[in-house]
Amino acid sequence: MTDLPFTATDLEALRQWDTPTICNALEIVAPARRGHGFTVRPFVCADPSLPPICGLARTGTIRAARPSGRSREEDRAARLGWYEYVADSPLPTVVVIEDLDQVPGTGAFWGEVNSAVHKALGALGVVTSGSIRDLDMVAPGFQMLAGMVGPSHAYVHVVDFGSPVNVHGMPCAHNDVVHADRHGAVVIPHEAVKLLPAAIELGARREKVILDLCRSGRLTVAALREAFARMDDIH
Repeated sequence: MTDLPFTATDLEALRQWDTPTICNALEIVAPARRGHGFTVRPFVCADPSLPPICGLARTGTIRAARPSGRSREEDRAARLGWYEYVADSPLPTVVVIEDLDQVPGTGAFWGEVNSAVHKALGALGVVTSGSIRDLDMVAPGFQMLAGMVGPSHAYVHVVDFGSPVNVHGMPCAHNDVVHADRHGAVVIPHEAVKLLPAAIELGARREKVILDLCRSGRLTVAALREAFARMDDIH
């Protein structure tokens, strides 16, 4: 296992902030990432009340519109290989699954059983372009962001795992750090993980200048101009 420049405590700390705040902070510590590295299409969120999740990516691809063409034993072996892959992590994980079907979401990989299995294997949640179901029976605390909700699992099967995927415009590779909540998801560069808390604090101090003015009852365009100038002086 490649040594990582952060710990489980560092990832846990990032769960106290929502994903838009993480994106704002990345604009400070990794300006080149401002226009990419995050999801750009809407999700269905299984439980918007859940806190953000942050962990190492476990990537995979699925199909469901047609049978896999493999034997039942081969399909089961592929599924068990996937579970083994998800479990092989020193830190909590976030599963990122791309649905390769022409109509993504034809069959749901995620519901009561798979949410329970993945939670038990150390996953905090899933970000997928596919579908989810069993919304009233999802493992407690397991977050699911999906392209849609659907009733059937159809012929859903694992195609591949461990390779790069793209889910709703977010490229993601094995062991990327993924932060997600009801707004969507973003990949955090490894070298940025420890830098984000300070950047978040800096961003909050800059925003406070504008927010305080808005709440003061003295907002004018001239006052805004002065406030923006003060923001630029905050480092």
